[in-house]
Amino acid sequence: MPKRGQAQIKKTQSKVKKTAKVPSEDKLFQLHQELLASIVSSSEDAIIGKTLNGVITSWNKGAELLYGYTENEIVGKPISVIVAPGRQDEMPAILTKLARGDRVDHYDTQRLRKDGSLIDISLTVSPIKNAEGQIIGASTIARDITAQKQAAQYARSLIEASLDPLVTISPEGKITDVNEASVRATGVPREKLIGTDFSNYFTEPEKARGGYQQVFDKGSVSDYPLTIRHRDGNQMDVLYNASVYRDTKDNVLGVFAAARDVTAQRQAEKVAQQRSKELVRLAELEQFQKLTVGRELKMIELKREIQELKHRLGEGLDDQITEGPDN
Repeated sequence: MPKRGQAQIKKTQSKVKKTAKVPSEDKLFQLHQELLASIVSSSEDAIIGKTLNGVITSWNKGAELLYGYTENEIVGKPISVIVAPGRQDEMPAILTKLARGDRVDHYDTQRLRKDGSLIDISLTVSPIKNAEGQIIGASTIARDITAQKQAAQYARSLIEASLDPLVTISPEGKITDVNEASVRATGVPREKLIGTDFSNYFTEPEKARGGYQQVFDKGSVSDYPLTIRHRDGNQMDVLYNASVYRDTKDNVLGVFAAARDVTAQRQAEKVAQQRSKELVRLAELEQFQKLTVGRELKMIELKREIQELKHRLGEGLDDQITEGPDN
């Protein structure tokens, strides 16, 4: 809070202490109103008061810094002056809710600054009541969330830049967010993936369910093998790395999982295994061929030797017959 605002609040609080001895309800009410006015005036958030018709009735320093208009420039003008193009129907709908006594919390929208630039803001809108309890207007507290939005968009761009399917999973096993790579891997649009069971998109649903449950039990898993099933029937072999993610109070909100496509690797491994088997078989066949050829050569040699022996034996018998027994 600015030092000027702190000084105003301390000054008003001092007045309350000094007059506390005087039990005047009117005086205390006046001092209370001054204290509230000091808080509003010094707040860094943009606080605007307006009628149920949308006419601006009060404008603090935070609003001046956020929107660029001074109080004198803007009070009495319609709230539509700062409403961003394309969002003209938002405020009438909000004011209608307030007229029923409802409150609007953390409504993210955009507003138009005096210089024509757009800013992202988070609105909290509450009804203003008179002494009789009747709703006579609305108080709007706006906080600039442009930096947070830009940071979120930057983080989203990093997520979408990943070629790996990324997914967040609730403790109930439901998909809460995915990137475009997950859409390509499953063939299912993002809006239809969100809210469905994570395990539905795998060839082994029970194994997939066991995987994310293991993350909740142990905090993380590494290289968990699964096969994503595309709706056209194609399959993608993946290894999942996953861990739980938490809020600022260390409560587990869900699981963040990243899948690395190892389909080509698996196919290469299968080809290598088949190649290895073929090489072993080739070696066996070559050895058999050597043995077979060796046997055939041996048979040829044996046949030749037999023929030679027969030939020699045949010549010896012919000589014996020619000479006769009386010689």
